Amino acid sequence: MAIGLVAFAHEGHEHGHPVTVTGEVVDTGCYVSHDGKGAKHAACAEACAKNGIPLAIVDDAGKLYLPLGLEHKNPNTKLMPFVAKRVKVTGSEFDKGGLATIAIQTIEPAP
Repeated sequence: MAIGLVAFAHEGHEHGHPVTVTGEVVDTGCYVSHDGKGAKHAACAEACAKNGIPLAIVDDAGKLYLPLGLEHKNPNTKLMPFVAKRVKVTGSEFDKGGLATIAIQTIEPAP
C-alpha cells in the first residue's frame, strides 16, 4: 500500500489543482496549424482523432488544455463523443513547461 502511495506522489499528481473548463473539443493538429474548429470541421477532427491526433479542449479565452491519460489509457476516448462540440469538464489542471493539461474527472455537454 505504501509503495502505491509513493508511486502516485512521485508521478506528480499532488501538484494538480481543481478546475472547471468550458470550451470546444478540437483536434490539436488542425486547431494549432490552421484554427480548424466548429461544426464544419467535425468530420475532419473525428478522422484526425481516430488516426492518433490528440484531442484537446480550447476554452473561450483560447487556452488549450491537453487531456492526460493518467490511467495509462488513451485520453481521446473520453473526448470522442464530444468532437467539435462544447463541453464542461471538471478535473485537475497540471501546468508544465507552458503546457496546460487536465486530468478529466467529469465531462458533459455545455451550451
